[in-house]
Amino acid sequence: MAELATIARPYAEALFKADGTSPDALSGELQRLAAVASDPTLRQVADNPKVSRDEVYELVTSVAAQGAQPLSAHATNLLHLLLDNHRLPVLPEIAAQYHALVNSRSGTADAVIHSAFPIEAHQLSEVVAMLEKRFNKKLEASVVVDPSLIGGIRVLVGDEVLDTSVKARLEQMRIALTS
Repeated sequence: MAELATIARPYAEALFKADGTSPDALSGELQRLAAVASDPTLRQVADNPKVSRDEVYELVTSVAAQGAQPLSAHATNLLHLLLDNHRLPVLPEIAAQYHALVNSRSGTADAVIHSAFPIEAHQLSEVVAMLEKRFNKKLEASVVVDPSLIGGIRVLVGDEVLDTSVKARLEQMRIALTS
């Protein structure tokens, strides 16, 4: 995993420096391309030596462009570059790192809130406001229901974790009692 991140970082940083006008649009394009590139069937076709680079390019762009606008010049150039260097599997990590760079420029971060139960809209806004104070960032939150938490929430913001779930507290109590 660290190897993919190391390979993807220069691509993401170069894209970020090159595209100063519409980073959100390019981020969306990269997410679409990453979804296509992570498909195992497509990867199998791309790895086939009998399939040309142009055929793979046409396949990826046709699937990624379904119902959306054609790819920008930056996305097209990146895709050609990755295909030339046999680095198509790195595309999802490039998209993730590019999105993180866009978020850091705007002072926001993605937050994944794992909750034992569904969170209603008014509760979510209160939780997000509390988390924004805690992390000192504007957060774009998404909620994942995870009944194994029993109660409470577990929040992931970048590489930081805030775990106030019942499951985590029970684990802490188990460790304390067995020590």
